[in-house]
Order: sequence, then structure tokens, then C-alpha cells
Amino acid sequence: MSAGRPAGLRDFYENPAVPVASGDARSSRQARLLAAALRGTTGALVLDVGCGDGTAAATAAPHLAGHRLVGVDWSQDALRRARTRVDHVVRGEFEQGGLPLADGCADAVLFSEVIEHLVDPDGALDELRRVLRPGGHLMLSTPNLAAWYNRGLLLAGVQPVFSEVSLRGIHGRPGSEVVGHLRLCTARALRSLLTASGFTDVRISGAPFHGVPRGLRLLDRAACAVPSAASILLAHARRR
Repeated sequence: MSAGRPAGLRDFYENPAVPVASGDARSSRQARLLAAALRGTTGALVLDVGCGDGTAAATAAPHLAGHRLVGVDWSQDALRRARTRVDHVVRGEFEQGGLPLADGCADAVLFSEVIEHLVDPDGALDELRRVLRPGGHLMLSTPNLAAWYNRGLLLAGVQPVFSEVSLRGIHGRPGSEVVGHLRLCTARALRSLLTASGFTDVRISGAPFHGVPRGLRLLDRAACAVPSAASILLAHARRR
């Protein structure tokens, strides 16, 4: 799900070996935040844009009972897998005319671990704003460039976790999977980007990263108390 994707990236994301799901802890936290935001509302239309294989939507569904959850992705392979987990899926992308959805149709959008893959995040946020009703909720999550361990890695001259210099292999950073990250945010940068894109009431919280080594997971969960240092940034914003 990207805008202006250069040749090669489409094939990369259509490869079934490329991960299209992220951790359940992040999905659950995000869903609980959205459920709280929608409290008192029934029958809301919630779009999971960039739904991947539907794992995150399936994790969120119990928290969003009474609302309609629709998965949206451009990858045919991802949608094939998502159909086993999500009742409603739609193929759509930001380029080639935008999402096949009406203006202001959605009460909320989940945009989880997508923005870091985009060539044109500004165009994508414009499109999400278009499909949201005025006052609608955007729940966005993305890896944090300034995660607590990345600060130490940079001081040691090591490529930060989540960042990548190649689609063919890992170079100079911890980890073993190439996932196609093109852009990374700090909490301050993410807040500024969302505000500039026409969203208001931006609130940032933190979530743990499922790839942190087992011996460091307690510390990673504790870091969520300071969102600017957390592994994953969770942003809740509203359309103006």
C-alpha cells in the first residue's frame, strides 16, 4: 500500500516470504485505544488500511464488537490470506486514483505499520483524511527511530533497528528480516506530520516490539511509559 512506488517494490511486497503482520501486543493496545474513542457509538465503519494478512484486524475484532471492520490492501496475496480472518476485505491502493471508497465514509481508520513503507506518506495521509468523516479517528502505528535501544546503537555507530539500506539483505544493523522500511519517525516528527496533514488532537503513546530479545522484553514494556523512547509509536488523531 504505497504512493509512487518505484519498480521493484511491488514485487517485493507480493513475495509471500515478506512479513505482512506485526505483533499482537501493538494490535491489542491500538484496538483498545480505538474502542475507548468509539465508546457510546454503535455500528461504526472501521477501515484497516494496509491490513496485510488480517492478523491485526483479527486481534482487534473482539475489542470492536458492534462495529464493522473492513480490511483494505493492494496486495492480492495479502488479501487472499486476510479473507480467512476478516469478514470484509477490499482491494485498494493510494495511487491509480486512490482508495475505492467514498469521501467521509469511515468513522475510523487503522493504519498499522504502513507509513514506514511509503514513498509518499503525505499523499497517503491526504487520502485517509478524505475517506474519514469530519471528527473521525485515525489510529496510526509505526516503529520509533528514537526507540531506547536505537539511541544506544547510534552512539555505538550501529545502524538503528527498523532502518534499512537495502531490499536484498541486512547491512549494519541487528535483525535477520528485510521488511522494506523507507521512512522512520520520532514521536515529535510524527506529531508534526499528522498536524500538517490536517489532523488534530494528536496523542502519542507507546507499544512494545515483538522482535525484542526475550531478556529485554520487560525493559521494552517499561519504556512504553515514555512514548518518545518506546519501540512502537501509537498515534491517535482526529480529522479536522
